[in-house]
Amino acid sequence: MPTRRHFLGLLSLAALSGCAAPTAQQAAAPKNGGRLRAAFAGGGAKEVLDPHLANLFVEAARSKALFDKLADLGADVSAQPRLAEKWEPDATLTKWRITLRDTKFHNGQPVRAEDVLASYARILDPNRAFRAKSSLSLIDLAASRAVDARTVEFALKRPFIEFPNALAAFGAYIVPAGAEDFAHPVGSGPFSFVSFEPGKSVLLKKNPDYWEGAPHLDELEFVIANEESARANALLGGQVQYAHDLTPTTARSHTDGRIAIHRSPNSAVQAFAMKLDRPPFDNRDLREAMFLLADRQQLVESVLAGSGQVANDLFGKGYQYYADDIPQRTRDLDKAKFLIRKAGAEGLTVKLDTSTAAAGMVEAATVFADQVKGSGLTIEVVTGNKDSYWSDTLKNGSLSSFRSGAMPIETHIAQRLLTDSGTNVTKWARPEFDELYRKAVSTVDPAERAGVYREMQRSLHAEGGYLMWGFADWIVGAAPNVGGISTAPANTLDWARFDKVWLG
Repeated sequence: MPTRRHFLGLLSLAALSGCAAPTAQQAAAPKNGGRLRAAFAGGGAKEVLDPHLANLFVEAARSKALFDKLADLGADVSAQPRLAEKWEPDATLTKWRITLRDTKFHNGQPVRAEDVLASYARILDPNRAFRAKSSLSLIDLAASRAVDARTVEFALKRPFIEFPNALAAFGAYIVPAGAEDFAHPVGSGPFSFVSFEPGKSVLLKKNPDYWEGAPHLDELEFVIANEESARANALLGGQVQYAHDLTPTTARSHTDGRIAIHRSPNSAVQAFAMKLDRPPFDNRDLREAMFLLADRQQLVESVLAGSGQVANDLFGKGYQYYADDIPQRTRDLDKAKFLIRKAGAEGLTVKLDTSTAAAGMVEAATVFADQVKGSGLTIEVVTGNKDSYWSDTLKNGSLSSFRSGAMPIETHIAQRLLTDSGTNVTKWARPEFDELYRKAVSTVDPAERAGVYREMQRSLHAEGGYLMWGFADWIVGAAPNVGGISTAPANTLDWARFDKVWLG
């Protein structure tokens, strides 16, 4: 793992080689040319350029620059065509025909149906641990085929109108058939490979033949700075022009125009998860009391330093299918006390498991424990092992901190809220809810499908186990002369999308 001193030394060398400090003028229109240096936290020697193994934010951003998916997530977190020019299901929703764009890999070879099937074979290989595997498990690869060079027919194991969400899954990038060595990766993305030093830097150059148009930048360099303060200082000093993942405190302290702050709303939900299959939260009245004890605005102001907005115990505010017609919950201490007495829980102490595994979780647990005081309940905050936290809380305890990035609401339900979901931390298990999900994903009419999703969300809001209190902004900093940075949620198409960025 590189040290801060090592990183700053690297940046000093970069500065000597001609990295100029940012100008004070914000670029008003796209300009071409130049090298942009972007600072991210990294993973040391474990970093990879194999897009199917990408796990860190820096790996995801580099994969996006080098490769393409068939689809990706738009600003409302709905699937948008990318390498897939179009898609069309058959009447049964079990076969999907994908028409590929007429485009090429960096080596000049065309992107073919064979490459798509080979890529998905890598992703779905049971001997590999690729992140995208779970969301693509509906594909019957043996029954899928290349119709012609630019047409793929995917066969599915059951009807699924939301299949484009799977095509947009994290890490589902298309690589040339037979690709296994990614020391010199070949993709079809807006930038092509130049050099890679794991834990230090990756240098890329513009792909002038990119199907969506050549990038404005001539070169893009990813450099590693694991400490947030190092990223901010490198930006302030002019050694980099883009600093990923800044804290609200840093953003608040730099309002003098030396750096530009860019916020991506609704990028991460903050929550507490109550398990419904065991005491005490198998009692619906007690769950409702917990919802009413939360002062969401105070949590947003204190934990997120105001860089976010209150949530309403539902995932995906502003995303496609979000039930924004459900009234916002607010704190009601008197009603919460009544429900606690009704549940027979007065005087009960509940352990709230939390960890530093995600930013803000320990702070939120502490604030919420204070908000609960005087209600008849006591919250005891227990900080666990950050390395095993997610697996520990999936199985153990009754109340835990929770955090999630952006994904389609359908994917959130499929992964976390069905009886057989693999990461069902709240242990929500309702056969009628599972049936509604099956109805939603087999309903062709968009308005009717949206109505089913609203019904599912009303059920979750009334008696579910997620106390979702806030949606956090994702914050990046940039030099004032950098243009084209999007405010789309993190993990969507336009997040960290450097082919649209320019230097003024």
